[in-house]
Amino acid sequence: MDGPIDHGGSDRVGMSGRSGDRDGAPAPAPRGSGRRLGFAAAGVMLAAADTYVVVLALPSIMGDIGLSLNHLEAATPIISGFLLGYVALLPLLGRLSDILGRAPVFAGCLVVFAFGSLVTASAQDLTGAVVGRALQGVGGGGLVPVTLAIVADLWPAGRRGVPLGVVGGVQELGSVLGPLYGAAILTFSTWRLIFWLNLPIAALLGTGFLLARPAGSTPTRAGPRRSIDLPGVLLLAAALVAGGLAVAAPGPLAASEVWGVLWGPLIGGSDWTTPLALVALAAAALSLVWGLSGAGDAPRLLRLRRVPEIWGQVDVPGGALLALVLAFVVISFSAADPSQGLVAPAAAVLLPAALVAAIALAIRETRAPAALVPLRQLRDPAAAGALLCNLAIGAGLMAALVDIPIFARATAYGSQLGAALVLLRLLAAVPVGAVLGGILCERLGYRVTTLLGMALTTAMFVLMGGWTASSLGSGLRLSDPVLVGCGLGFGLAIAPINAAILGAVAAARHGLAAALVVVARMVGMLVGISLLTAIGLHRYYQEAATIPSPAILCPGHPLSCAAYNALSQHALLDELRTIFTAAAVFTAAAGLIGAAMLRRHRESDPGAMAAALGA
Repeated sequence: MDGPIDHGGSDRVGMSGRSGDRDGAPAPAPRGSGRRLGFAAAGVMLAAADTYVVVLALPSIMGDIGLSLNHLEAATPIISGFLLGYVALLPLLGRLSDILGRAPVFAGCLVVFAFGSLVTASAQDLTGAVVGRALQGVGGGGLVPVTLAIVADLWPAGRRGVPLGVVGGVQELGSVLGPLYGAAILTFSTWRLIFWLNLPIAALLGTGFLLARPAGSTPTRAGPRRSIDLPGVLLLAAALVAGGLAVAAPGPLAASEVWGVLWGPLIGGSDWTTPLALVALAAAALSLVWGLSGAGDAPRLLRLRRVPEIWGQVDVPGGALLALVLAFVVISFSAADPSQGLVAPAAAVLLPAALVAAIALAIRETRAPAALVPLRQLRDPAAAGALLCNLAIGAGLMAALVDIPIFARATAYGSQLGAALVLLRLLAAVPVGAVLGGILCERLGYRVTTLLGMALTTAMFVLMGGWTASSLGSGLRLSDPVLVGCGLGFGLAIAPINAAILGAVAAARHGLAAALVVVARMVGMLVGISLLTAIGLHRYYQEAATIPSPAILCPGHPLSCAAYNALSQHALLDELRTIFTAAAVFTAAAGLIGAAMLRRHRESDPGAMAAALGA
């Protein structure tokens, strides 16, 4: 059971001679690689846009599912549920793509993302919205490491910089377009349309991705091409269509005298007993039975007879332990109120539990024959350095995403839209920096490119630490190149960090490695914002303690005391400036780590690489 199982259209191509041509230069990627990467990158951009679209849609979602806008904290599970789904299963999905092949896992993630969008669009209460967003997080998050691994499969080490930069660029572009896309839809329709549109878009991207096979891609198995499993396709399609209609319950159909009976419960008032739900459950059950039937070489869409084989390779217990560790960390920090503490109250139980799970994971991974996390490979300086770099970068990036709009609202802009447009200067520069970083890392190396990017970002954070109340505003200002430079610096580091870890681990672990580097950034964002906000609040409380009360400053009109308001604003700006300065420490550390630990590895022996990729 050493070889990978490849079901249904892997990106794995014959690698003989891929390490270089006769003069030692890296060989180009197979013909058609760009098309497949294009569809995969578009899927990443769709998921990234959906991550940020909730920023503007959240008030409308809350109103429709019965939550008061005065209790924003009640909607926290909608956000934390997405983060939990995004982070917790990433390593397991990355490893599955190493075993099953990139195409089936990518397509599966798109299906989960689309189904999560359907559940979200149909949600009538908080539970439905949370479940839908969590499914979107699982599917959307899984697209990122699979796409990064596709680059590693199709491009040799010396040519990965630009495609990795493109992937990082479109991911960051999605974060820019998401709020704008959401705002445009909300001007003429409801928030539900945002999620309904994900279904046809995901279907188009998935179809294009599966059809865009690179030249030289290996068939799913040696020997003649398998016939299509028509019964399996029909059963699974029936389950998905009936289940989707049961969840969505389109108004004109559900209210129809003719078709409405399909949504009427047959037993009590349970939605599980509607005709559509029962058809979906029956089709799903038959699909599972069909997948378990037949000889080992029989054509099956769901090849469930191989589940024990896959189970042994994917290390499900290790994946469950890692998911627990990440889930406990995400909940501890994402549900925290920075004004009350660094972590949520539940962290008193969750963080010790995370530590116990982490110890159990470490023990298992040193003994398991097919460990999920290859600890020996992650001890490589390039792999460890990539994870540490992204951890520190995540902290700095989150400080920029959260606190720059707050600074803008507190000074020059009274609306959330105006403050968001200020941040847009930074966000728009990140994808540009990502592509530029991909070009530079192939010429200057991973260490120099990462150091340049983080040095630029650090310098810009230091300048932000000196911003005044008049630094932001209409017209061209000195703060504009500062914001652009900060975004460029973040972008420059994306490609070299991803390339370093992909080059440091075995080709058979590329999906997992790509997942871990994404997880490191997300954990850095969650932990970093809590830590930096706590540091900033400490500074704020120091300043606020010295401010006299409005009754002392303005004895005649304490409720409209301009002097008190000015001092309070100064304390708030001091808090934000402190956060920017502290963020500079994190990005400087990322640059130093990158300069010390990131390095380019030579390609493995072509024969070994071919075996690892299933050629």
